[in-house]
Amino acid sequence: MPKITKIETITNPEYAKLIWVVIYDESGEYGIGETSWGPETVQTHILKEIAPTIIGENPMNLEKLWVDICKLGITVRPDGAEVRAISAIDMALWDLVGKLTNQPLYQMLGGLFRDKIKIYNTCAGYSYGVNRPQAYRNIPGDIDYKPESQYEDQHAFMTDAGKLAKSLLGEGVSAMKIWPFDQFAGKTNGQFISSEDIDKGLEPFHKIRDEVGRKMDIMVELHSMWNLPSAKRIAKALEPIEPLWYEDPIPMDNLDALADYRRSTRIPVTASETLALRWSFRELFEKRAVDICMFDISWVGGISEAKKISTMAEAYNLPIAPHDCVGPITFLNSIHMSLSAPNAMIQETVRAYNNTWYLDIIETMPKIESGFVYAPEGVGIGTIFTEKFTQSKETKTETVKS
Repeated sequence: MPKITKIETITNPEYAKLIWVVIYDESGEYGIGETSWGPETVQTHILKEIAPTIIGENPMNLEKLWVDICKLGITVRPDGAEVRAISAIDMALWDLVGKLTNQPLYQMLGGLFRDKIKIYNTCAGYSYGVNRPQAYRNIPGDIDYKPESQYEDQHAFMTDAGKLAKSLLGEGVSAMKIWPFDQFAGKTNGQFISSEDIDKGLEPFHKIRDEVGRKMDIMVELHSMWNLPSAKRIAKALEPIEPLWYEDPIPMDNLDALADYRRSTRIPVTASETLALRWSFRELFEKRAVDICMFDISWVGGISEAKKISTMAEAYNLPIAPHDCVGPITFLNSIHMSLSAPNAMIQETVRAYNNTWYLDIIETMPKIESGFVYAPEGVGIGTIFTEKFTQSKETKTETVKS
């Protein structure tokens, strides 16, 4: 019977908001997981609370281990950093079990429902996201925002969205996600958007349609920045464009308000990577507040929870569209989920990440070709850390052993 003998956390200031977890068994085999935001708090919960609970346990008991770590502390339904810690641990356990049983993750999830899935490009750039040492993202329109290279797609959609759409189509990618309305939210804390700003926000969408017509599907990311009336106003203005979806139009703290928003528009509503655990998603589905279920595996509770939520969404005849704008381990877990879940619709990718810093962290990226991502090869999630990453002087490891 295998036994968990050691748990490590890994951080690197170059990826300031990310943290990785490595779980070893007595044979020396290991699995890796990942999460982001508040890495110091997540690390403390993993090393001080979770590690002493599961070291010495059988990693094969995935369901029991998830329940045990979920119930740590004073709450039965954890949130925030606790759920992110659970997510990273759960991902690492599934990867470890895959290696111990010589199976890819998608096989453990029920096998391949499809051998490839359509992708879309989230039009972020290198300076966007959780690898930044400063803020979450450069809001489009920032004066000091300057493109760095060919995949600085956020700058591209704000300056020449039509050219960007042609570039993506040239790679076979026929769906893209942009967020040009974010630049206006700060003026009023999302409480009002003017007619002038509505028109400015529409410009990238018109450029895409003028350049490539309906060859490109467009997702609208709203980042939960708007109150309900403002989000409705944006939705109405965009309807003639016929986007594929509106994502997180309002804060996800009132699902009745989200259901109101959904009833106000004929465009599908997607939510939400900001929700965690199956109980939140049950309420989301029960209130008929969403058309497309999005979760982030590194924030929702790990693969164990993502699988349950996917199955629950299927019972409501809803598709899933796993989130990735986080890191390479989350991306790989999401691909395994998307290829195994019957109700997977599309998989998020960020080409600026796939072609740059993801390659600095993991040895193997999945095949992405002609607008599709294919099943990763190998067992577990199908990759390990690069020597460059693990041997970097900046990489720091903290360990708890049996």
